[in-house]
Amino acid sequence: MITLEKRPSLTTADPTGELLPVMEHFYTLQGEGVYTGAAAYFIRLGGCDVGCVWCDVKDSWPIDTHPVFSIAEIVATVLATKAKIVVVTGGEPLMHPLGALTEALLAVGIRTHIETSGAGTMSGTWSWVTCSPKKFKPAQDEVLFAADELKMVVYHKSDLAWATSFVPKLKPNAVLLLQPEWSKRDEMLPLIIDFVQQNPEWRVSLQTHKWIGIE
Repeated sequence: MITLEKRPSLTTADPTGELLPVMEHFYTLQGEGVYTGAAAYFIRLGGCDVGCVWCDVKDSWPIDTHPVFSIAEIVATVLATKAKIVVVTGGEPLMHPLGALTEALLAVGIRTHIETSGAGTMSGTWSWVTCSPKKFKPAQDEVLFAADELKMVVYHKSDLAWATSFVPKLKPNAVLLLQPEWSKRDEMLPLIIDFVQQNPEWRVSLQTHKWIGIE
């Protein structure tokens, strides 16, 4: 594990993508979506310009408060585990150019997954793209079309109808997921279950990592 001590920080994204602000990184299980239950190394990048009011990682929003890692350090840290999947998340990871990171990971046989709101410019070569649009900043059409899964967080019942508005912008085989926002799960989950039963092209996604008590 690379120490986080005495690391410089960035004030803006490195245009080369060779240096990335990392809020946290850890080997765990994917808790959401199609790959639920799979072992994965999570890299949470600092910086977010979306600003979801219910965000549970608001510490990730500033870009300049997180230690900086080089691509080589990130890859070495992943290779020290048995991880075969890296999930790049945030914050909003597409605030950063991610081509260098994904090329380095793919070169050593690691699958590259991203979880993004879609609000940034698409970059990187991805094995799997999860797009989770937010009302606070619109998702870009290029990211929506690249998405392998659309994961809609349901905070209010009106989000169910809003979710369907993205379907025409997706590729035909994209997986459609509805996930209750954690603090509203008891209220929203019955509505989601009923919606999926009426619209079986959609599936339910749960934050299983929170249910079983892991990161």
